[in-house]
Amino acid sequence: MPHALEIAGMVCPNNVFLAPMAGYTNLPFRQMCEELGAGLTFTEMVSAKGLHYGSEETKLLLLHGTSSLVAEGSVCPPPASGVERRTMLNSPVGCERAAIGALASATGVAAVPAAATGVGEGVRPQPIAATGVGEGVRPQPIAAQIFGSDPEIMREACESEALKDFDLIDINMGCPMPKIVKNGEGSALMENFSLAEKVISSCAKSGKRISVKFRVGISEDTKCAAEFARLCEGAGACLITVHGRTREKIYAGPCDFDEIAAAKNAVNIPVIANGGVWNAKDMQKTLDRTGADGVMVARAALYRPAVFAELTGREEPPLLPLFLKELEETERLYGERFALVFMRKMAAFYLKGKRGGARGKQRLFAAQTLAEVASLACELLSFE
Repeated sequence: MPHALEIAGMVCPNNVFLAPMAGYTNLPFRQMCEELGAGLTFTEMVSAKGLHYGSEETKLLLLHGTSSLVAEGSVCPPPASGVERRTMLNSPVGCERAAIGALASATGVAAVPAAATGVGEGVRPQPIAATGVGEGVRPQPIAAQIFGSDPEIMREACESEALKDFDLIDINMGCPMPKIVKNGEGSALMENFSLAEKVISSCAKSGKRISVKFRVGISEDTKCAAEFARLCEGAGACLITVHGRTREKIYAGPCDFDEIAAAKNAVNIPVIANGGVWNAKDMQKTLDRTGADGVMVARAALYRPAVFAELTGREEPPLLPLFLKELEETERLYGERFALVFMRKMAAFYLKGKRGGARGKQRLFAAQTLAEVASLACELLSFE
């Protein structure tokens, strides 16, 4: 069963975490997953060099509930560029948030007002009242993930103003994407133990809690989860997350529970198992086979964010109110253009496996305004 987890004095309400996912884990999505039961959520991976050079779009990835930018009500949508903002498209759209509320009201599903989240009021997110999830304000830690390979720039990022409010900073040493790996970042650091150790040690000197997310190895012939876990702990990490696949497998195939178990047995810090958790049965199997201190959920949350309610023993709320709240908050914070593209994509995820889902996806991606997306959502998701 889920239970509270302490990490270097930081207490997470439970041991079921949301993975950092580039292009997906923005603030509204993280808040929704927290409200549904996630014990800790992570930002999209953020470039340490981007912070070093003052990139505004990099800083936007670090929005959180107490951010001054959020308190001001909205931020400029980040332009399309690179891995960090690959969800953007350059197509002009227009609609008014009032239209979304009217559509939701017409179907008997009221989108929760922005004020109900506590965003902009100096507090961490409150549960979504309209769905009956949780009671009262539920403060909990927040985490950011950064990537890079220059020890000093990584430490500088940890000490930056942009990361000062985060309780935990995770170092990405598992990303398998060629664009990241060819720069010597992400999982490339698993091929350079000496540099990986310097990066972790340098970040730990910032005084922040540091965790590391990595894979069981580069290939089936070079698995090294236990050895790399010991390196992380020795360099100052207070938590590790082990993705149970090698880099060459990307996200395909079964997870190697034995390698995760070996990592768990090699260290004295908490170990989180990542990969292949789609439901409560998967979670229990993962915990039983690995002995891990918790699990991290990735793709399952994209298809069914209420998976966190299932995994933490809560009643699963209907999807439509969650979607409309996410749509409203995404538009409020990032603007209409970004919200249109992002929420069409999220709606397509939510329709996966549902009756009429394929045709529904076609209609969604043809939508040119947020009002159309909201109307289609009310039609396609209201049967749940």
